Amino acid sequence: MIYCLLADGFEEIEALCPVDILRRGGRKVTVVSFGHSTEVCGAHGITVKADTTVHELLASDAWEQKPEMLIFPGGMPGAKNLDMSPETDRLLSVAKAHDAFLCAICAAPMILGKRGFLKNRRATCYPSFETYLDGAVLSDESVVRDGKIITANGMGAALSFGVTLLSALAGDEEGARIRASVLAK
Repeated sequence: MIYCLLADGFEEIEALCPVDILRRGGRKVTVVSFGHSTEVCGAHGITVKADTTVHELLASDAWEQKPEMLIFPGGMPGAKNLDMSPETDRLLSVAKAHDAFLCAICAAPMILGKRGFLKNRRATCYPSFETYLDGAVLSDESVVRDGKIITANGMGAALSFGVTLLSALAGDEEGARIRASVLAK
């Protein structure tokens, strides 16, 4: 299962574009609210209805059944809210145990960096968040995949980020097919 994690203040495009691309590629994505409601308000006042809350997810048996990927959208204060949540550490612990992909865009790579997931790995982020990428090999690329870690630098990279996530799970051919189907370059 793929989980896209939303906290109030998330960057709407950075969350919804990858979810859209993954679903176009036939992947099941569960959108998870880090609030007490399934409604989450983005950084630009757009409210999104998530599929479940993090509390419901962690209370279910479904979570323990091999997560494939965690997606952390950026945006402020969304990325900071995810970073400060104790549930983030619980999700990351299970994801790591199952060798899941860890994916973050914009400010959100700081979540992975502060927890040591980026040590000696190539990564990118929104300018000024590099100091949080402890031990990372910083890249100027918009989207960087290093093994099971995928990072992107901001909203402008959201489509490529989504295609990279799909390619990581379904292969480059499927990623290219979806990229062409949405007329992206």
